[in-house]
Amino acid sequence: MLAACATSGPLGKADKKFQRGEYQAAITAYQDAIKGNKEVGQANFKIAESYRLSNRLKEAQPFYEAALGKGVKSEEAFFYNALALKAVGRTDDAAAAFRDYLDKGGRKFAERAEQESNNLKTAKAMTAMAPRYELRGLDQVNTERSEYSAAMRSGELYFASGRDGKTFPGNGEPFTDIYSVKFDDAATMMGGTPAKLGGETINMPEQNEGSPTFSQDGTLMIFARGNDGSKKGALSVDLYQSRFENGAWGAPTLMTISVPNADDFSPALSPDGQTLYFASSRRGGSGGNDIYRSTSAGNGRWNAPEAVTEANTAGNENFPGVAPDGTLFFSSDTHPGFGGLDVFSVKNGKVANEGGGMNSPGDDFAPLFTGPGMGVVSSNRDGGKGSDDLYSFRRTPRKTVTFYADGTLLSKPERGNDLTPRPVANSKVRFEMNGRQVGETMTDGAGKFSFKVDSAQTYHIVAERDGFFTASQNLTVPNPPAQDQLAQQQNDVRLPVTLTMVEIVKDKAIVLENILYDYNKADIRPDAALELDKLVTILQENPKISVELSSHTDSRGKDAYNMKLSSDRAKSAVAYIVSKGIAQARITSRGYGETKPVVKNAKTEEEFQKNRRTEFKVTKIATDANGGMAAPAPADTKPVAPAKAPAKAPVKPAPKK
Repeated sequence: MLAACATSGPLGKADKKFQRGEYQAAITAYQDAIKGNKEVGQANFKIAESYRLSNRLKEAQPFYEAALGKGVKSEEAFFYNALALKAVGRTDDAAAAFRDYLDKGGRKFAERAEQESNNLKTAKAMTAMAPRYELRGLDQVNTERSEYSAAMRSGELYFASGRDGKTFPGNGEPFTDIYSVKFDDAATMMGGTPAKLGGETINMPEQNEGSPTFSQDGTLMIFARGNDGSKKGALSVDLYQSRFENGAWGAPTLMTISVPNADDFSPALSPDGQTLYFASSRRGGSGGNDIYRSTSAGNGRWNAPEAVTEANTAGNENFPGVAPDGTLFFSSDTHPGFGGLDVFSVKNGKVANEGGGMNSPGDDFAPLFTGPGMGVVSSNRDGGKGSDDLYSFRRTPRKTVTFYADGTLLSKPERGNDLTPRPVANSKVRFEMNGRQVGETMTDGAGKFSFKVDSAQTYHIVAERDGFFTASQNLTVPNPPAQDQLAQQQNDVRLPVTLTMVEIVKDKAIVLENILYDYNKADIRPDAALELDKLVTILQENPKISVELSSHTDSRGKDAYNMKLSSDRAKSAVAYIVSKGIAQARITSRGYGETKPVVKNAKTEEEFQKNRRTEFKVTKIATDANGGMAAPAPADTKPVAPAKAPAKAPVKPAPKK
């Protein structure tokens, strides 16, 4: 069982800073305390926790690893080390670490560890998918400090930034304030230097402000404020609203939907301004931070929030955003993703990862939509200017693929001098899946047909005509090619199909190939069963015919022996076919021994093989009283037990008879 976390000894000074939320100062104090200290494991663990609690999980990973290496056995150390391994992109190591946590009896985070372990199984497949978005850094806005959570109002881009000001003791970076700059919806800067919003009315010198969102008319702003990093001050984050009156923002008021002793942050108004989404760590949620929504009650009042249950997990869901069509987006570190926070959407109650481009192994969050499929997102991915940066995004136009079954229907006569297959005009062709018809089409004057089919599906294509065997063929439609393999925006893939209906001629023998028996035996071998299944299909698709199945031997051996052997083999074949549900009345058996050779006076093994054969011939075509085709005979309700067939074919040579 994993041990509980505890600290003791000469780490008191560092512990006090940690308990006050002064994580950057705590990191320095713990690093100093490590020198000459026996409690190196605990000090490394607290350094790791300081990084994690100040949203720097990547930096935490080596310290979790060092703590475990020095004997720390707390549940938190094992679990958060696994999370940190995921954050730095070591997915295989992370998966092993989550399993190790569970194998050691971890309980506190068991549900999330199980979920994370399962999610990592799909991570590699997700990263191999083509990017769905193109991103470009807003270099005129971004600095080496943090820029995040963009919003639009009256042609200006608003965002949070820690580019100047006093240092926030939580992470060692400056407190964040709200800034604005002229901005074009086409993601092109309009020029000018970002300006801090509203003096000290909105931005307070030792508070963090961020995540503004605006009503459609621009007169209402809701934003997050708090967490000054001091024990006596505001340790939690709350939601505030301000009105734009007489050309200036009024004094913000604390919103009643915020609760004490919990963080309420990253607000986002719906396009109609009637629903406010936000993230909260309040009690009663699904896990860490959860997404909530509140509806407007009018006059600046809001109804009691409710959890967006379809989005929330045992982990953290933050930074909601709403597209112009009302689709909810949010970020999560627990739904299956690329690592860190990923952007997800909720459509028809289902959560979907927004895929590559938008998401990376880092934290990707706070999507702002300035138009369909385009906008601004925040990320600390590699390649930025530093910390969190703003990126414009545009959804990559996705190339589409449409599959068609393009076929030709032919009829093949079996009598006369010209046996050339001929096109069948104006005839139905039906498409089935799992025994159920899903569509049909007609052939044109040249016997051609075309039918739109779905990718990754198998169709059974069937054509029928009186006096001919039913023609059928299975068609398995592949998955669409990769995006980079498609030449056009719209691509048609044509899959060729040829159906040939063969004329039914009574009493004309049709050879069943590869019906082989073990020497001196009549049992149906597995390879023979596969061939007999083809006759079963013919009888199922042509329910109005009755057939005789016959077996023939070559001329070697005694006549009586050959006659009995061929009769037994024919009976076994019929019994097998009847066991598949074919009515006994529709099929008879007969052994001809060596009396009907194909090659008379055979001398070579090839000629003997031609004489050793199994055939069937149509003996009857049912007709009704008016001379038309009659209804088929019913299948047996209780199939006869199949002829004996060993699991594996004996390792003996092919039979001579």
